[in-house]
Amino acid sequence: MSEIRISALPLQGLFSVQHKRHEDQRGHFARLFCEGSLSAFGEPFHIRQINQSCTRERGSVRGLHYQNAQAPEAKLITCLRGEVWDVAVDLRPDSATFLQWHAEHLRAGDGRSLLIPAGFAHGFQTLSDDAELLYLHSADYAPDHEGGLSVLDPRLAIAWPEPVKNLSTRDAAHPWLDDHFPGVRL
Repeated sequence: MSEIRISALPLQGLFSVQHKRHEDQRGHFARLFCEGSLSAFGEPFHIRQINQSCTRERGSVRGLHYQNAQAPEAKLITCLRGEVWDVAVDLRPDSATFLQWHAEHLRAGDGRSLLIPAGFAHGFQTLSDDAELLYLHSADYAPDHEGGLSVLDPRLAIAWPEPVKNLSTRDAAHPWLDDHFPGVRL
């Protein structure tokens, strides 16, 4: 197996990334990012920003966040501590999977990441206390070009594994989709 193996997921452009873990008496080592290995993503993934989050309480939800077409970004999400149910929603109106979602269960030490392309919303629910995520972003954060969707929107019908709690004020205010939602045209 190469250092990084990429597998396509049900939504076009969404990938699971498996990292090869090397172990010996000292501990372990894994390559979390290799720009050359991510060529299957379809376009170069240059890291412009790295973020880390720690969410204290199990069941908490963050998201669903996205950047519009004026500041598109891809993300590579890795769980460093605890476990999360990581969700991606396709917002590309010309995609066959427009407004469909897919979730992956990520656990610290499982050697997996989720590669989310531009044009998707992202959010997650913690399945443990003190869940910590590492985010690699392909673009700088552009607050004037961000958007969000309600995690409870019935049109999306995301099947959160636990009752949704601890939404931030900002995330709780995200609107439900309507027939005028343009999506993210890249």
